[in-house]
Amino acid sequence: MVVAVKILGLSGSLRKDSAHSAVLRTVAEQLPASVALELHDLHDVPPYNEDLDCDAAPVAVLALREAVRRADAVLIGSPEYNHGMSGVLKNALDWISRPHGKSSLTGKPVLTFTASPAFTGGVRAHQQLNETLVAIQAVQVAYPQIVIGSVASKLKDGRLVDEAANQFLMDGVRRLAQLVDNWPL
Repeated sequence: MVVAVKILGLSGSLRKDSAHSAVLRTVAEQLPASVALELHDLHDVPPYNEDLDCDAAPVAVLALREAVRRADAVLIGSPEYNHGMSGVLKNALDWISRPHGKSSLTGKPVLTFTASPAFTGGVRAHQQLNETLVAIQAVQVAYPQIVIGSVASKLKDGRLVDEAANQFLMDGVRRLAQLVDNWPL
């Protein structure tokens, strides 16, 4: 079957056993054959430096921007560190947002989720993430915040196993895919 919708997955955590990467892998496994989710690693993206933001930008930055450009939509997961989104994710979004007014994320459908060991699930990080995406002018999916509290208890063998959290997330992903060329729910 031909892939009709290409979703790029970005995890704001660099941990080997990241809950956010586990959630993204779980989503990828549940998608129909016509929808593909590709995770893009942020490990090599250097701290944003405007002096390096030119045609000869770092290779990892060029690869990230190209991955966003090739994707039809983006699914972003962030942990909450000190009441905010991860520095790794903010840094990646700063690189993606350039050049000013010509970001590959501008006008692109985006769905976000946060997950945290705390019962609040990362709601404060979610708010910061949404504000940054508004500044970049990404098209955010009209869907309630997806926050996964007490995330460790909802994962098993590197996958999201909590049915309620999984169903709520997948309903949001279906809406994300629908924003791309009216893909059917």
